[in-house]
Amino acid sequence: MKFMKLGSEPDSFQTENNVWYVASELATDIVINIGDARFYLHKFPLLSKSARLQKLVASTNEGVGNGDEIDIHDIPGGPAAFEICAKFCYGMTVTLNAYNVVNERCAAEYLEMHETMEKGNLTYKIDVFLNSSVLRSWKDSIIVLQTTRSVMLLCEELKLVSHCIDAIVSKVSTDVSKVDWSYTYNRKKLPEENSNHVLNGGVRSMTVPADWWVEDLAELELDLYKRVLVNILNKGLVHDEVIGEALKAFASKRLPGFNKGVVASGDMIKARLVVDTIVRLLPNEKGSVSCGFLLKLLKMAMVVDLGETGVMELVKRVGQQLEEASVNDLLIRAKEGEPMVYDVETVQKIVEEFMVRDQDPGNEIQEVRRSTGGILSEASKLMVAKLVDSYLAEIAKDPNLPLSMFTDIAETVSGFSRPAHDGIYRAIDMYLKAHPGISKSDRKRICRLMDCKKLSADACMHAVQNERLPLRVVVQVLFFEQVRAAASSGSSTPDLPKPFKDLNSASHGSSRSTTTNTEEDWDAVATAEELRALRGEVASLRLERNGVERNGGHAKSPLADKGPDRPVHKVKGLLATKRMLTKIWSSKGGTGENSESDSSGSLGSGNHADDVKPVSTPSRRGRHSVS
Repeated sequence: MKFMKLGSEPDSFQTENNVWYVASELATDIVINIGDARFYLHKFPLLSKSARLQKLVASTNEGVGNGDEIDIHDIPGGPAAFEICAKFCYGMTVTLNAYNVVNERCAAEYLEMHETMEKGNLTYKIDVFLNSSVLRSWKDSIIVLQTTRSVMLLCEELKLVSHCIDAIVSKVSTDVSKVDWSYTYNRKKLPEENSNHVLNGGVRSMTVPADWWVEDLAELELDLYKRVLVNILNKGLVHDEVIGEALKAFASKRLPGFNKGVVASGDMIKARLVVDTIVRLLPNEKGSVSCGFLLKLLKMAMVVDLGETGVMELVKRVGQQLEEASVNDLLIRAKEGEPMVYDVETVQKIVEEFMVRDQDPGNEIQEVRRSTGGILSEASKLMVAKLVDSYLAEIAKDPNLPLSMFTDIAETVSGFSRPAHDGIYRAIDMYLKAHPGISKSDRKRICRLMDCKKLSADACMHAVQNERLPLRVVVQVLFFEQVRAAASSGSSTPDLPKPFKDLNSASHGSSRSTTTNTEEDWDAVATAEELRALRGEVASLRLERNGVERNGGHAKSPLADKGPDRPVHKVKGLLATKRMLTKIWSSKGGTGENSESDSSGSLGSGNHADDVKPVSTPSRRGRHSVS
């Protein structure tokens, strides 16, 4: 820290019980009252340098006042500032630094200690110290600016505030290669700080980060911080990403519960002002601040009740870079008194903002699409789809979550192509588990969100044992797994009943089949023996497929099998699968024309002895859940 010593005489001021006096052989001839403090001093050294004291003494001699006792209760800086001014008048040694120089400059201005009274007076010396030393120091400039708040009006008049801001902005805008002054940087330790390498001048050699200044600037109070940052933005020499880091550091400094989304009691108004200021200072450029920071800011905005305008501005910004978010970031707690655990409506708005961005892309996004062939855009959609699936799985655990909210968010991204639907299946299963009493129509509605053809092998194994799923969904899963296993093993798909053929041609196996079904079709179940048998056939084909892969992708010749009955066994397996699917469909009442015509297909159509008659619909106890 820079400092300056003035005067050469020893300090002979003494104090006792809030009374100051000078240890001298000469009797004091003036008393100056400042608040509760009383100063017993001599007129000559004071009046020779202070025009204001001259006027006050003159007015008391004319009968206005109490003799040689004067009051100056409104002097900036109070008794402490006046004490230094008085010592300067006596020629005693005083020390000025970044913490007291503003008060001393304002007190000297109040006392009118100008050059017209004496050359080298206090105002002149302080101005020289400020311009030649203090304002050239990074940290001292911030300290001085902070101290102006106590005497803001006079500091504005003396242009001390603007000079400090200009000095700070000038240093922030300096090329980092030329930064050689001390600064605070606690967020991460630079690797070079562990080395002992120094330059010729004794200055440690290290790479200065672009955001070297953000933590020191966060020490400023809100009003001053805003003025400094606005000036930095107006100058346009600092990248938006660095401005984003500055806002992040300020939020962490001024909002202690920022990362947890809480505000200390009694600080609600102050926190609202801080959040509002940060939102207004956010750079326009997308990506200048992280999506995680924006979501934390959004959570805090809702806690402090920022208002619709500020909240929607944050919702829009989050939607513009939603692919960067994480599930934890999106879990926004509902307001106190709300029945649900999370604020799902706000997340719905965020997803809709992302969709608006996709429907009406800006010039920059169009340019990226042209240069990448749309890969970036498709990747963003896939990331958002997976994010929404994971988010749905979390909020599905809330027993008070309405089905409409669940489906609305899921349907918003239903148009995004996903290679697998395991995520949405997991979310559906979570919802069914937390809401066991939903109606058949609601169960059907939620299962429409899933495409059974896009479930992985593990998800299929889980689904076929999941007692919460409607029968038709389980049958579809088994059917598509059968088709996939048959295709992988090189065998043809068996000639199955028409309702199951229709499942394969539907765009979404669980909901968009061309077959007309009643509500009972969705709620009917097969026996445990039937499902176990069908799963056994699927497992058998999967093992056979693995055997093909181990032989270099070529099917093994039937002649190489260990017995002459191997090809016959494969045909019998396919026939058994066909019979099992036919039996399940028949158990639901599907014994009409379609069932009869499809049960006499070309593959093994002469084996009438193997046909299975319809059976009555069994109990739901035939399946269980492994989730």
